[in-house]
Order: sequence, then C-alpha cells, then structure tokens
Amino acid sequence: MGLTEEVELMRRIPLFADVEISKLKLLAFTSERVTFRAGEVLFRQNDVGSAAYIIIDGEADVIVERPDGPLTVARVGPNDFVGEIAILCDVPRTATVVARTDLTTLCISKDLFFRMVNDFPQMAIAIMRVLARRLEMTNRRLQETTGSGPGIANGVT
Repeated sequence: MGLTEEVELMRRIPLFADVEISKLKLLAFTSERVTFRAGEVLFRQNDVGSAAYIIIDGEADVIVERPDGPLTVARVGPNDFVGEIAILCDVPRTATVVARTDLTTLCISKDLFFRMVNDFPQMAIAIMRVLARRLEMTNRRLQETTGSGPGIANGVT
C-alpha cells in the first residue's frame, strides 16, 4: 500500500475526516507500518503506551483482564483506531489487544498524535465521541457477563 492509499484509509476514519490532505500525507509518511501474526499481542493491559494503531487490514480482540479471568470486550478491524487512551490520558494501557488474524497497522507515535490534535481541535471532539461510545459498550458488555447493576461508569453520564 502506498502513501495515497494510506491517506485514503485515514480519511475514512472519523477521527481524521476533517484533517487536511497535506497533514494526512505527513501523518502517513511519518507513521510506521507494523504487521502482527494471528495470536500476537499489539500491547498488554497495564503497559506504558507510546503509540496508537490504525488497523489497515485484519482483526484484533480487545481483552480486559479481570480477577475472574480475561474478558473480550470488543473486536476491531479495518479503519479502527486502538491504543489512544494510554497516550491521551498518560495512563497505563486499559486493555490487551491481540491479533485475531494476520494484522496490518499504521503505528502513530504519541508525539505525532498530539501534534495532530493540536493542529486539528476537531479531532479532540471526535476522540471524545469514540471514547464515550467505547465506555458505553464496555459497560454494557460487563453488565451482560456479570449480571450486575449499572456498570463501571455508575454516576458518569
């Protein structure tokens, strides 16, 4: 896949939809293409995050470690973005991501990601929406598996 195809891929991701083509070209050029074999770990829960990944091809499982064992909370695929929570919030990784199939990603460093957010504040709004949607889905999944009450975001709306 060439630079033009990577830019087109990024334009389909809501997070980057309003970013200028020249900035997307820079982002694609300065990002690193990383591949993972099925079963390989992109990153582990509680690791320090230094990059986020755009999935170009393949699927991965997002797994949260719990006292009673691992729980798969999401499956991600092409055009999805993973790993941004740790670099945005400067916290350890909140989940483990494992390649379900052979996986091709575009790895975006923390510094580059923050430059993009600074240059394009509308990315911050898109990020908030994605994170809020993920939190809601994770809460719903946890409620389904535990049969418990309101979930981990009790009191957060």
